[in-house]
Amino acid sequence: MIFNTHTHLNSDQLYPNYKYFLQNAIDSKVTYFMVVGYDLESSLKAIEIANSSDGVYAAVGIHPSELKSMKDDDLLKIEELLKNEKVKAIGEIGLDYYWDKDEEYIKVQKEYFIKQIELANKYKLPIIIHCRDAISDCYKIIKENKNKLHKGIMHCYAGSVEMIKDFTNLGLSISLGGSVTFKNAKTPKEVAKVIDINKLLVETDDPYLAPHPLRGTLNEPKNVTLVIQEIANLRNMTYDEVAKTTCKNALEVFNLCEK
Repeated sequence: MIFNTHTHLNSDQLYPNYKYFLQNAIDSKVTYFMVVGYDLESSLKAIEIANSSDGVYAAVGIHPSELKSMKDDDLLKIEELLKNEKVKAIGEIGLDYYWDKDEEYIKVQKEYFIKQIELANKYKLPIIIHCRDAISDCYKIIKENKNKLHKGIMHCYAGSVEMIKDFTNLGLSISLGGSVTFKNAKTPKEVAKVIDINKLLVETDDPYLAPHPLRGTLNEPKNVTLVIQEIANLRNMTYDEVAKTTCKNALEVFNLCEK
């Protein structure tokens, strides 16, 4: 049993052939998928893909880097999508200071991060959090605007080892992707070693961050198997132990029953 908690089969690179990439992953024993939206269009595609197959679910939301192109009523339309039975989370939402450090835009990011947490509370859904170069502000907002389910994911976690407990104490799980396999990725490897296994999830974030030895190629959902193997090596666990435990953790986060 494997749960890939963050795939962008709805991306421009993968969507035209999403059925092919989905089948590749299923053939590699990946059982569950969370297709994650980042704007209105990609959220609609996430639901379309989720409706195409058992074990595939959707998260809908507006990514911080997409706020500039957002229309006035996009968040209202996102809220309508939350009524779809295949939607199991709000995401990806959060803060990204890497591309744009303008103070006014940062204020907008914070505003919509909070608004989408409030939506999650209204519909009793977990949150999937994108955080890049904004770890302190991200933690502060989550702490002050707690998800009432006390469930959510720090997607593709890039924070310090020391902050793991800060986030898990807020009820969040830590998800690791392809970066944990990179030879020079000291911090993700340390995170994988020390985190409580019951708070750990796995993902690909495809089509980005292809794991070693596939770096520089188009990432796809089946490559979560390489992430699991690396974590197993780092923790001195078996592949099956990591796959089974992280799958159980994800099912719990998304309030799903094992099929």
